[in-house]
Amino acid sequence: MSIALLVAFGLLMLTGLPIGFSLILAAAIALVGFGGLPDTIVMLRFYQPTQNFVMIAIPFFILSGMLLMTGALGQRLIDFATRLVGRFRGGLGQVNVMGSTLFGGVSGSAVADASAMGGMMIPWMTREGYPAAFSAAITASSSIIAVLIPPSIPLILFATVSNESVADLFTAGVAPALALSFGLMFTCWLIARRRGFQVFEGGAGGPAIGRVILAALPAISLPVLIVVSLRFGIATPTEVSVLATGYALLLRAALYRDLTWASIAAALIGTVITTGVVMLVIAASNLVSFVLAFDNVPGQVADWATSNFSEPWQIILLMNVSMLVVGMFIDLSAAMLLMAPLFVALANAIGLNLTQLGVMMTINLGVGLFTPPVGTTLFISSAIARVPVGSVAREMWPFYLIAASVLGLTAFVPAFTVF
Repeated sequence: MSIALLVAFGLLMLTGLPIGFSLILAAAIALVGFGGLPDTIVMLRFYQPTQNFVMIAIPFFILSGMLLMTGALGQRLIDFATRLVGRFRGGLGQVNVMGSTLFGGVSGSAVADASAMGGMMIPWMTREGYPAAFSAAITASSSIIAVLIPPSIPLILFATVSNESVADLFTAGVAPALALSFGLMFTCWLIARRRGFQVFEGGAGGPAIGRVILAALPAISLPVLIVVSLRFGIATPTEVSVLATGYALLLRAALYRDLTWASIAAALIGTVITTGVVMLVIAASNLVSFVLAFDNVPGQVADWATSNFSEPWQIILLMNVSMLVVGMFIDLSAAMLLMAPLFVALANAIGLNLTQLGVMMTINLGVGLFTPPVGTTLFISSAIARVPVGSVAREMWPFYLIAASVLGLTAFVPAFTVF
């Protein structure tokens, strides 16, 4: 029946049906093949994951991100990044990457990051002489840094599936995120030097840099406060998410003084829509996972892999290749929820640390966000830049190399994530 489920899911996706509904219908087809199960069991499996206390953190983290990203903070973060790295060769590309890193600590969403940074940076970079396709490429690729920095939504989802500590996952994602950030910034510098991009003159330091840092520091501190609160047991993930929302409201009202009833309403509406989509995918993915578990697919996959591959590194490589392929076609959150149960079983079979696995999956599936044919951040960035997706994809190969290097360190050097 699992084969019927996968075939039905693939066909439904090809029709353009949203992924949440595709998962529900595919699971329904498989359940009919089982001869039917009591409605109470099916509905329990559907609603059960949305009742997890940790899940309350998702809408509150989304709301805190919405509140911070729609105000004056965005320009202050860009000013901060511009003062630090804008004066170097390829400076605006580096500002784009650093901006994504800073926004990632606010939003936890690659899609939100690509939309916000793309809207600000792509027109600016184009006016300063950068090719539009290159500007879109660096925006699409750097946006995945957001899913590795607290409050990362995919890492929270992995924690609910694997029962791993959210604090451990948040901490483990920091080193890969910074490595990806510095790697992409270095690549921007290298490409700018080779292709002769002009130096942006507005990025010089000076006395004004102190004011810029002070203006951006309260928001930059948010991911640090989240990790510290979790690591030292000050608050649970759910409590931290509520505190983050209160912190965002306080910053907008008391410090930046741009909080209005209209901005609160817009943030609430955006949060409701985004949370609804995420929760539907979570519920539908759990139903599919139930069907796969009913068929003992995770156990069969683990037995097949351990009997056909003698070395753990071979299994890890196989896992990475399969995730890269799946990530090219399925959204990150859905792919995480679908594949995590399979790979948790595999990881336990070969002794792979589950925290390391969670970060590895997040990077791997994140690469799919800027990889054709269904790369979400790739399409967002190309639409903002008004250039064909193919032109943006041709500019991507140096950024793929950086992502692959960070992924290799994450997958095969445990100390890189679980230090």
